[in-house]
Amino acid sequence: MTMTTLAAVALTLVELPYAYDALEPYISAETLHFHHDKHYAGYVAKLGELIEGTRYATMSLEDIVLNSEGAIFNNAAQAWNHVFYFEQLSPHAKHKPSGELRRAIDEEFGSLEELKRRMTATALSLFGSGWVWLATDRDGTLFILATQNAGTPLTDGLIPIMTIDVWEHAYYLDYRNIRKEAVEDIWNIVDWRVLEDRYAAAVG
Repeated sequence: MTMTTLAAVALTLVELPYAYDALEPYISAETLHFHHDKHYAGYVAKLGELIEGTRYATMSLEDIVLNSEGAIFNNAAQAWNHVFYFEQLSPHAKHKPSGELRRAIDEEFGSLEELKRRMTATALSLFGSGWVWLATDRDGTLFILATQNAGTPLTDGLIPIMTIDVWEHAYYLDYRNIRKEAVEDIWNIVDWRVLEDRYAAAVG
């Protein structure tokens, strides 16, 4: 199981850990209302309908992601991805990593700025909807990867550390079609404390 317990186990709606307007000006209250209350909530509700009376009804969310396909996978993975995404953001974010995660970033990418550059470039090159991830294996090696639609590194045996949501509903109200600006601004509210805890749990 990953460090993000709520994303791993929750089959019911997880509330935001901050006020809807807390991430402004980078993400508006209007966007969060639609993103959390409509899109994410929709995945949770649909998943509940799909798994009722099936073997998945007694599984954790993460186990459903790892053992399903089709519509059940799509809704379970999107629910997991969204909780994971919302939990890494903060109006009081720590803006730079330290400790073991910082050492791993420097070793793999050379610098924090190079990591940001590569993740941003990956997000801009992803065709259509999906997610961009910073993930690790159990040995602590970091990877940047993109997944389309509901994809997640979990199914590749990797442990997510951070994600950028590049579905249009995550940014279109605030940035229209300028994905580059939306992706660059996300770094202002990513809390490296959360990422450090996720990394420590993954490799500990």
